[in-house]
Amino acid sequence: MKERETFGSRLGFILVSAGCAIGLGNVWKFPYMAGKYGGAAFILIYLIFLVLLGLPVLVCEFAVGRASRKSTARAFHDLEPEGANFHNFSYMSMVSNYVLMMFYTMVAGWMLYYCYAMAAGKLDGKDSAQVADYFTGLQDSAGTMTLWMIIVVVLSFGVCSLGVQRGLEKITKVMMIALLAIMVVLAINSIMMDGAAEGLKFYLIPDFERMKELGIGYTIVTAMNQAFFTLSLGIGAMAIFGSYIGKERSLLGESANIAILDTFVAIVSGLIIFPACFTFGVSPTSGPSLIFITLPNIFNHIPMGRLWGSLFFIFMTFAAFSTVLAVFENIISCMMELTGWSRKKSSLVNLFGIILLSLPCVLGYNVWSWDGFSIFGGAVLDLEDFLVSNILLPLGSLVYLLFCTSRYGWGWKNFKAEANTGKGFKMQEWMRVYLSYILPLMILFIFGYGIYDKFFA
Repeated sequence: MKERETFGSRLGFILVSAGCAIGLGNVWKFPYMAGKYGGAAFILIYLIFLVLLGLPVLVCEFAVGRASRKSTARAFHDLEPEGANFHNFSYMSMVSNYVLMMFYTMVAGWMLYYCYAMAAGKLDGKDSAQVADYFTGLQDSAGTMTLWMIIVVVLSFGVCSLGVQRGLEKITKVMMIALLAIMVVLAINSIMMDGAAEGLKFYLIPDFERMKELGIGYTIVTAMNQAFFTLSLGIGAMAIFGSYIGKERSLLGESANIAILDTFVAIVSGLIIFPACFTFGVSPTSGPSLIFITLPNIFNHIPMGRLWGSLFFIFMTFAAFSTVLAVFENIISCMMELTGWSRKKSSLVNLFGIILLSLPCVLGYNVWSWDGFSIFGGAVLDLEDFLVSNILLPLGSLVYLLFCTSRYGWGWKNFKAEANTGKGFKMQEWMRVYLSYILPLMILFIFGYGIYDKFFA
């Protein structure tokens, strides 16, 4: 049997795992929510739930991966007791990865395209309406979006086909270090703007009155949701990295490092966005309009705007690519374990498969646009995002949690022993009640609230 690939270093594991967690939501969602729901008051609640919700499930995923030395396709088969049925979840987990990539590859293509457009000066001299029209024009062009989506898919599978150390780890380490460095440079530049003080005050000073206006309960639920979804849990994308690491370090400490990096990126994103928005009197928005309309307008009005805009979209491209690479690695590994294919063959087959699966999302903005998608947000992307964020991630996280704590699955004793192997912070026995009974109810609440908020609120 071929020896399993491993990461070459602890730093590689942390940066690749953090790269999976750090995604576009860190930039186009977190800062907006923090500002809207009370600044530092919201951030504090978010951090509490990150520890209570995200961290335990992340430890579960890593433990399942490290103990089985398998991807989500085979991990449950190897660890579950005879007669258990947790292995049936493997198929849902694999589907989750494909559905996520059906829209994320297109969005990563947007980032790469804007990297080129900003560097080439395509947005120079355009007014607000023209900048907005430029993004609309991109969405209307099925050919342009398809081309840049294909570039993302080919580049990403090309990296993953080289192997864990030579491809995934080597490239992601460079991207993540560059991403963090660019973020710091962009944040310093924003903080030095004329309106930075007001922006920082809005973002970082606790404002409980703002929280009360929107509802303390609703704010808490919003923070809970963001903390839960930020680490990309429940689809096996973290479990695969657990399968590539040794037993030298306990998993709670490693998970904490990844959560800290993810939080750093989210908070620093706000330091980039709010000072710039307040300097130019622009209301911070959420979603694609922030990235592709609001911020390019700002870059057009500051000295060396093309440089700062290019750096920003390089940062966004790296954030998107790190997630794509992580999920592609999981997809490739799953296919290898299920079929016995080589890494090269699995990469090639999935390359064409992902391109085909991504086309509905691309065409959903133009050729296949349909009013029926309005309930989800307006496009195929919104439907696919809803399926992943509101259905597959919470249910997948619940399965991992129950598998690690239930006697019908792997069980608490086995999970705790695996998680605590190595140096670092340990899972404590008193945590068992919380992970077994309280946390599953919290995840079910998140799941139920997501359905209610979408269809009944």
